Amino acid sequence: MFKSKFIKRSVTAILIIALLLVIIKQKDMTLRQSVLKVFYPVLMAFNKSKSSLQNELSVKAPVSFYSLNALDNKGNNISFEQFRGKKILLVNTASDCGYTGQYDELEKLYTRFKGRLVILGFPANDFKEQEKGSDDDIRNFCAINYGVTFPVALKGSVTRSNNQQNVFQWLTDKTKNGWNNHPPSWNFSKYLVNEDGVLMNYFGPAVSPLSKEVKMAIER
Repeated sequence: MFKSKFIKRSVTAILIIALLLVIIKQKDMTLRQSVLKVFYPVLMAFNKSKSSLQNELSVKAPVSFYSLNALDNKGNNISFEQFRGKKILLVNTASDCGYTGQYDELEKLYTRFKGRLVILGFPANDFKEQEKGSDDDIRNFCAINYGVTFPVALKGSVTRSNNQQNVFQWLTDKTKNGWNNHPPSWNFSKYLVNEDGVLMNYFGPAVSPLSKEVKMAIER
């Protein structure tokens, strides 16, 4: 009974805060983005569909992860060869998603494991067109609203198609990565590659970057 009242009061308080934020609208955010940012903790608290996969046998990739590359948000080449000896978390992102608040958590994770972990964001408009902005829009949005300092790639496609980025072709094809065929299920799906270029984990969108599960995988 007490727990139920506490939850109702908490939700009511969050609703009031959300309305206030909608009225004053946060800097460089649309109304939708402001509301989504406020409701992110509620979404994570009540979302039970937390999926994850693990490379339990540490199967090595037939195609080297370090042969891949991407373009950063300004069009500069990112050679994955430079990431040898570090763990890499690759995440498909979006600015208008219920999970967009994970930008903040990813930045905190990046800071916590500085020097040991590389985080790469891959903006994509594949899921319900939740990333319609230009690359300049995305760069400014991430920096101003979430203080993002980790590398963010040029916007592209992460789902299976003729336009799928080569990084996500590798992440979602077991003939290339050794074991995983699971594509991103939604924005903020996460793939963890270890210090030797082995894909070790897939974490679904509902798994917080700051969860015990993710931290343990990085520390392993």
